[in-house]
Amino acid sequence: MLSCMSLVAYSQHKNKHQADIVIYGGTSAGVIAAVQATKMGKSVIVVSPDLHLGGLSASGLGFTDTGDKSVIGGLARTFYQRVYQHYQQANAWNWQKKEEYGNKGQGTPAIDGKDRTMWIFEPHVAEQIMEDFVKENKLTIYRNEWLARKAGLEMKDGKIINIKTLSGKIFTGKMFIDATYEGDLMAAAKVSYHVGREANAVYQEKWNGVQAMVFQHSHYFNNKIDPYKTPGDKTSGMLTGISADQPGLNGTADRKLQAYCYRMCLTDRPENRIEFPKPDRYNPMDYELLLRVFNAGWNELFNKYDPIPNHKTDTNNHGPFSTDFIGMNYDYPEATYAKRKEIIKTHENYQKGLMYFMANDPRMPKDIQQRFKKWGLAKDEFKDNGNWPYQIYVREARRMIGDFVMTEHEVLGKKEVPNPIGMGSYALDSHNVQRYVTHEGYVQNEGDIGVKAPKPYSISYQAIVPKKTECKNLLVPVCLSSSHIAYGSVRMEPVFMILGESAATAAALAIDHKINIQDVNYSQLKNLLLNQKQYLTLAN
Repeated sequence: MLSCMSLVAYSQHKNKHQADIVIYGGTSAGVIAAVQATKMGKSVIVVSPDLHLGGLSASGLGFTDTGDKSVIGGLARTFYQRVYQHYQQANAWNWQKKEEYGNKGQGTPAIDGKDRTMWIFEPHVAEQIMEDFVKENKLTIYRNEWLARKAGLEMKDGKIINIKTLSGKIFTGKMFIDATYEGDLMAAAKVSYHVGREANAVYQEKWNGVQAMVFQHSHYFNNKIDPYKTPGDKTSGMLTGISADQPGLNGTADRKLQAYCYRMCLTDRPENRIEFPKPDRYNPMDYELLLRVFNAGWNELFNKYDPIPNHKTDTNNHGPFSTDFIGMNYDYPEATYAKRKEIIKTHENYQKGLMYFMANDPRMPKDIQQRFKKWGLAKDEFKDNGNWPYQIYVREARRMIGDFVMTEHEVLGKKEVPNPIGMGSYALDSHNVQRYVTHEGYVQNEGDIGVKAPKPYSISYQAIVPKKTECKNLLVPVCLSSSHIAYGSVRMEPVFMILGESAATAAALAIDHKINIQDVNYSQLKNLLLNQKQYLTLAN
């Protein structure tokens, strides 16, 4: 038997863990970064708040925002090649014949036989590929471990020495990577960051800041919809989700965020379908505005039920009133874990309530309701979470402010990018930020922007490293240094995987040369990334 002193020593040893590279976050970027760290011969630990790995890629976002697939390389492309290999197997098609699936993708066909890639997939397939990466590379993952954000980080001479989780575990490393959607490790290290929209004047942009009455998608009210509980009666109060405040002058700054939602995996296959559950909190009046939209003639409800294999969908926000819970996430980035849980639960109740309302409320247009009732949650997805996605879509939270900031000028090809480590190609894409009443007295949404990038663009190494005066051994491939509107393009899952791989490569170089992350020799880094089949510029 162990003595009391031995038990104490054992307990202390048990709670202390060490690796060359410590990654905080079990997102797609975190897993890919860990794989690359191992390939570079470095010991690595992934500290994941989540039980399920892969972030949004494994939580409903299966209709990939590819942009230009030709610039997706390295381990990110390996992931999509694994998807292709999975769906080449006959037993992958449980609810549908492969030849019945079709080949619809976003910006590219779903299945590319020539390149042996597939860009569209079911959530459980993505998660299994992530777990295969873990097993094959013998990755060490600590799940359900949450950074102690107030006093859980020890720094010395501008470097993180270790991080501590709420369970008491301590993780010591030479290099750290923040792969979370929220940027919690970055913030705990007191690295500069921004929340919300900058004024256009800050970076001489056009599409940042408030963008009232600018309509570039279809997510706005194109009919005159009354905002009041009793139509025409201001004294009756406004319907749920409409702000009493005006949005502000166009181009000005605020601390508001583009809306979050869940990317639901739905199915119309009866044998695999579960009826939409009634949420814990449900009030039909929360959806009165949607009824008015339908009654005004809107009929695009099913336009973003994007098909993924086996009679399933990646269902995204679409239209003026949809799954985006506009205006209800502003506090999320800086909130405590308890407050974030409340915000997430409120979003879950809203979105489940929306589905339940459309399926059951007798005031729904009958033709739409009958068609809608053919859909439900997929029985074979998210099986330990009531068939509901694990991860809410945190489209934007904190964004680091480094020595170099990605702006719309780089995305739109108007400025060159120094020291590229990967590429993006998606449009400047922001979802709505607020819902308000116009001066004419009608409801309207604000903040939805979609400006096409004319060609793929490079992302700078300096965009994923903090200022040297703030932290010398941290990389931030997800909450990178970017303006709000540029982040609207960068924030795609393939790009996060690309930047995760590049971050791990740079971290390994810094360890090998015993230097700060800002002092990594770019020529050496570039050569390694090119050898990894990463795409850095259109010329490479």
